[in-house]
Amino acid sequence: MPELAGDGPLALRRTRSTGPEARVTVVGAMSAPLGGDRIGFEATAGPGAWLRIGSAAATIALPGRSAEPAHYEVRLTVGEGATLCWLPEPLISAHGSDLRMTTRVELAPTARLVLREEQVLGCTGEPPGRLTSRLTVHHAGRPLLDQELAYGPGVPGWDGGAVLGGHRAVGQLLVVDPGFDDRPADPRSLAETAVLTPLSGPAALVSAVAPDALHLRRLFDDAALTHGLMLTC
Repeated sequence: MPELAGDGPLALRRTRSTGPEARVTVVGAMSAPLGGDRIGFEATAGPGAWLRIGSAAATIALPGRSAEPAHYEVRLTVGEGATLCWLPEPLISAHGSDLRMTTRVELAPTARLVLREEQVLGCTGEPPGRLTSRLTVHHAGRPLLDQELAYGPGVPGWDGGAVLGGHRAVGQLLVVDPGFDDRPADPRSLAETAVLTPLSGPAALVSAVAPDALHLRRLFDDAALTHGLMLTC
């Protein structure tokens, strides 16, 4: 790993691997993101590399002294023949917070990606803050996925039956693998609140809602185990 650097609220640690991949854990060095914060994270897996990135604990969006929203931007780049597993712990939107999160991914034609996003709306027994999350993925220079989700105060219908239906945990598991060109994933319902959708490219997307983070993770783990979606992660 030629470069590993962190500053501010994000400390990066090289962690032991049981296989040939390089592993990095993101450790929160201070409370963040708070209102008005601007945080950025960038990772590049060069050609042929195999990189797994996780986090030591959940990220909690909190209110701050500033009335401005917090911004958290993640940029991931995966080169030819490389594999990147982006598997952070859940993001918790605490009461009174306002977070705008963006994740942008650029994939080479033969790159592979496993990306898991888990969001928990509110700590136990409290209403959530406001959370806007956008995920944009380009594969071989072409759009593969571009979606934006918003929840919390001021967002029309976010807790209605057409969106969360009273659930408080929501997320997605995206897998991009050139092998899907020859063997596309089959669309199917995985559970009452989880669905597997093939994308118009070498990719499959699992979307799910659940009553809490534990149930959400179980849905993703079951999908990965049953349908082989975790690749080598």
